[in-house]
Amino acid sequence: MKLHLVDVAIIVLYLLSTIVIGLWYRKKARENKESYMLGGKSLPWYKLGLSDASDMFDISGTMWMVSLCFVYGMKSIWIPWLWPVFNQVFLMMYLSRWLRRSNAATGAEWLGTRFGRMGAGVTGSNIVVIAFALLSCFGYLAYGFIGLGKFIEIFIPWNLVSAYVPFNVAPQYVPHVYGIVFTLFAMFYSIIGGMHSIVLGDMLKYAIMTVACIWIGFIAAARLQGNHLNVPEGWYSPFFGKNLGLSWTGIINEVNDKIKADGYSLFGLFFMMMTFKGVFAAVAGPAPNYDMQKILSTRSPEEASKMSGFVNIILLPIRYSLIVSLTILGLLFYRQMNLKDASGSIDFERILPSVINDFLPVGLVGLLLAGLLGAFMSTFSGTMNAAQAYIVNDIYIKYINPKASTKKIITANYLVGVFVVAVGVILGFFVKDVNSVLQWIVSALYAGYIISNALKWHWWRFNANGFFYGMLAGILCAMVFSVVIPAVELIYWVPALFAVSLLGSLIGTYTAPATDMKVLKSFYTTVRPWGFWEPVKKVVMEADPSFVPNKNFKLNMFNVVIGTTAQCCLTILPMYLILAQKTSLMVTIAILAVAVLILKRTWWNKLNDY
Repeated sequence: MKLHLVDVAIIVLYLLSTIVIGLWYRKKARENKESYMLGGKSLPWYKLGLSDASDMFDISGTMWMVSLCFVYGMKSIWIPWLWPVFNQVFLMMYLSRWLRRSNAATGAEWLGTRFGRMGAGVTGSNIVVIAFALLSCFGYLAYGFIGLGKFIEIFIPWNLVSAYVPFNVAPQYVPHVYGIVFTLFAMFYSIIGGMHSIVLGDMLKYAIMTVACIWIGFIAAARLQGNHLNVPEGWYSPFFGKNLGLSWTGIINEVNDKIKADGYSLFGLFFMMMTFKGVFAAVAGPAPNYDMQKILSTRSPEEASKMSGFVNIILLPIRYSLIVSLTILGLLFYRQMNLKDASGSIDFERILPSVINDFLPVGLVGLLLAGLLGAFMSTFSGTMNAAQAYIVNDIYIKYINPKASTKKIITANYLVGVFVVAVGVILGFFVKDVNSVLQWIVSALYAGYIISNALKWHWWRFNANGFFYGMLAGILCAMVFSVVIPAVELIYWVPALFAVSLLGSLIGTYTAPATDMKVLKSFYTTVRPWGFWEPVKKVVMEADPSFVPNKNFKLNMFNVVIGTTAQCCLTILPMYLILAQKTSLMVTIAILAVAVLILKRTWWNKLNDY
């Protein structure tokens, strides 16, 4: 263990500050339901964007991405398309505005603006989206929980603690014990202070992480001078062919086993499947989690778009400077690190904590640990807030106590928050590793969600019955696939999941009447989507000839391509900078500059036009 008193003091100070933040906003959060769940829709877009970026800067994901960068080099920038990370570009260009115009509090409440409050399938569609939201939230909570525990175990070996604990803990459950301890801090400030305290806590964490990432970037660059990274040919290039084209034989042979276990050897096929699924996922809009809640918390549709764009700018350069810096140090000192887990196998997710523990100076260790603990807490608290919103707003208020007072609603939020955390912790005990949960969430569960949620934006005839059966068929199929198909192969079964979900959507849609035209007219005129809306558009134009339909499909798609290019540049720029790849760095800067100039004219200047 390498924790100096200075490091411990920084960590303790940070943890105490989260308690103070929760207590500070306790009174404001108790004003009403909207203040607790959405910050009263009064927070500026840049604060919400920074908070949303902080939620994505999670400890488990960072551990995973450092291991990817170590193994795959520059090609690792594509693997997070599994989420897909470019969904932020689709949100930025048009979907955030569409979503915010609903003025809803949750994704389930939003369905009322699309399908109405009554009719065939409406109740079912609400139930299935709530079920999906809770499944994904619980999955993310378990994902973050186990990642935190594995991280802390490196710094505080159990043999130093066990003498003071009145019970025995099996080695495989040590990370879970650590996870529980730090989860309590996240639970306290987010439950007590609601969205206001979550946003301020995220801002504090981001400030700490920015200082730590810049500091470690200088250290990695200095260590690299005069040294050569022993990596295979092609490691510095983001480009690839049908096969991955990386062989670690004779360098670090165990890495070849990692590549085989990940299932990324046929990288061209993997990339095509990932992009195919990712585009549909992005078109479907944000999943019902913390990202959607932040969009719904913005002050206006235009600010919702700005917030989603700001996430890319504020997140990617800082996060990837940390990832590549830790990767450089990991490669330089690989032989001096102990990456074996309790079973004796090499665990590449331990690179991040091992580098911090063994090769960083006093003070920086404390800052980075505080920032990464904050990363876990911000992701955990944001996800918990989303789960609370669905249970309280869409179950308790809607079905159990519609006339609940503000006091009862806040009390319900407290109780539900504790319940959500307990379920997330329990699920964490059944998690093998970070990657297994990640693969299940992004490859199976989300694949069942996509088709119904893409159709709801773009096809007028799609109704609540179709939404219910499409979601139900997709999620059930995803559950079955996740049991019978290895996690690394799930991505290749996405077309089959899509087909099942599409079939369920079509059968459900055509076995029930179309949504009431009054509801469709209200949705079409308020949200102003493009797509297959001709019958509704005709009715609207007959009633109001001055109405201007949305004709920006081509412009939106053009901006998505340019925005995704800029996003890739923001990702790889800090990597080339710290690796001192000067030619590649200058080319990246030039492409980014052109993309920004284009988007200034085609997106920023037109935010109020469509």
